[in-house]
Amino acid sequence: MRTHASRKHPHDDAPDTAADFDRLAHLPEGAQREAVRQQLVNAWLPMAQRIAGRFRNRGESLEDLCQVAALGLVKAVDRYDPERGTAFAGFAVPTITGEVKRHFRDHMWTLHVPRRVQDQRNRVRAAQRELLQTVSGRAPTLAEIATQAGLTPEEARAGLEAVDSFSALSLDAELPGGEGGYTLCDGLGGPDPALDVVIDREAVKPRLRRLPARERKILYMRFFRDMTQRSIAEDLGISQMHVSRLISNSCERLRREIMQDAA
Repeated sequence: MRTHASRKHPHDDAPDTAADFDRLAHLPEGAQREAVRQQLVNAWLPMAQRIAGRFRNRGESLEDLCQVAALGLVKAVDRYDPERGTAFAGFAVPTITGEVKRHFRDHMWTLHVPRRVQDQRNRVRAAQRELLQTVSGRAPTLAEIATQAGLTPEEARAGLEAVDSFSALSLDAELPGGEGGYTLCDGLGGPDPALDVVIDREAVKPRLRRLPARERKILYMRFFRDMTQRSIAEDLGISQMHVSRLISNSCERLRREIMQDAA
């Protein structure tokens, strides 16, 4: 005779459902089996709700947590095998708890964080809580946290960085200590107009080097020193018309070579 039928869950209101689970295990699919299954879920629902309550005040509403815990309870009822001799509560509690933790892991992170880093975050947080009980007058060091959590310093650092990744501030949130309503959005940079010409400059550099020395000098004086054509002509001792023609010919040559390469 199995002993699980006489075991009681430590909760005062834990129902004695061993006979119902035995019955469920031998019923074929159909309305009668579904009725027994629903009866078992309803009987153990208070326990699922208590487990959900342990995770309150972590950024998720209690109502949603209760729904997740109820889903875990349904999975526990469907997977429980009374032939193994284990009390249902011993099987259901970790199943429901795991379902709630999985909900936090998969749905509550504002930023996507790899599961490995999420685990490091949890271990770092637990290590911090333990160290705060023994280290007084200062915050635990990274090395102490890594040793306590059984992680390398690099893994502990990643876990610490992930602590602040669970939720994100709105861009409209005012910065702490800021004046005049300065928000995170105000600190964002804008597009740099100079970026639009970076590719053009890099494309033209090798071709500029192949120009004759006088043409290179004229282009430098015109476009980098911002000299007028008259000033260039006076500096080089040639006519302004000649300067204009050299600039036009050089620019056209550069443009043609770049377009040919692009094609």
